Amino acid sequence: MNPFDTPLDRRGSDCVKYDTLADRFGRADLIPLWVADLDFSAPDAVTRALQQRAAHPVFGYTRYPPEFFAAIVQWQLSQHGWRIDPTAVLPVPGTVPALALIVQAFSQSGDGIVVQTPIYPPIHQLPVQHGRRLLENPLREHTDGFVIDWPHFEQQLAQAKLFILCAPHNPVGRVWREDELIKIIQLCRKYAVLIVADEVHADLCFAPHRHIPIARLAAAEGVAVITLNAPSKTFNVAGLNTAYAIVEDPERRTTLQHHIQQAGLTSGNPFGIAALIAAYQSGHEWHHGLMRTLHARRAQVLDFFQNNDLGIRLHAPEATYLLWLDCRALMSRLALADDAALAQFFIEHAGLALNPGVSFGSPGSGFMRLNIGTHESVLHQALTQLHRAILAG
Repeated sequence: MNPFDTPLDRRGSDCVKYDTLADRFGRADLIPLWVADLDFSAPDAVTRALQQRAAHPVFGYTRYPPEFFAAIVQWQLSQHGWRIDPTAVLPVPGTVPALALIVQAFSQSGDGIVVQTPIYPPIHQLPVQHGRRLLENPLREHTDGFVIDWPHFEQQLAQAKLFILCAPHNPVGRVWREDELIKIIQLCRKYAVLIVADEVHADLCFAPHRHIPIARLAAAEGVAVITLNAPSKTFNVAGLNTAYAIVEDPERRTTLQHHIQQAGLTSGNPFGIAALIAAYQSGHEWHHGLMRTLHARRAQVLDFFQNNDLGIRLHAPEATYLLWLDCRALMSRLALADDAALAQFFIEHAGLALNPGVSFGSPGSGFMRLNIGTHESVLHQALTQLHRAILAG
């Protein structure tokens, strides 16, 4: 059975994507194309590993075994050409909790933290939540996609302690080129800014684009990077709460490890550990199938908007299964007064649940984020509903 051609009914499984629709959007009958997880079953190897672990009836405190670290090392090497030492890996329950610990460990109240908006909401929310100064470096739209505003980026770095890089970028789907990453490294070295790289979408690049771990380049420049990653987006196992930080600098690794211990996050989820090992060791073919499927879904949506003049445009994402829809012309066409009215149009008239762009920061005003990680028929129905709603005005 092909997991990418088989529709799954996820309702009633307590999944956030489907079972919180009424609470979050006011209606339970919407097609959910919002939160970043997939409507595809996990690899068989992962399911088997979970079943094998569940066969043992004790689920006590669990260590991270050597196979956990070895699987991460081998995956990073095979997928991204990055050779790391297993001692550089620090297990964490998720990338967002890890970001919070990093902010606490490597900055003080009032310190500046640079982020590039629009960006995954927790990244621009965490600095403020922890009493730091949020220094936004809004991405600029170019003919071929979004680019960094370099003069403004340098101005912000000059007053910052940390820079949080999203690579590949969520939600605009950029895969940063080597020359861009080197320039980031050089500027962060100039202003003594620690780079924190969220690379959780690294495995989801569309050819010919390839993810380059910024830490791999930074090592040659003598610049420290803390990298965050997980199998969650790649293999659809986010609910197992298992991620990791890669910290090659011994001093910073010791500091972060101390904060992890202070937070009481030293033992692992036995199912998350088993899933990561199985996915990274045996999930390569499934991953290839996923990327073929996402490539087809991306083409499906791009063709739809190119063939229908609906007041929505987008740049083809270079990575991720998230599309960043520019709805500003649609707002003008339908006389939608603000972002709240735009979100309500998608809910009430199109019957769709998407992420409002403004939740990714003020530069996301007028945009909506669309998740294409679902069955072809679901996406077709969603686009049909959107088309009808817009034509109905």
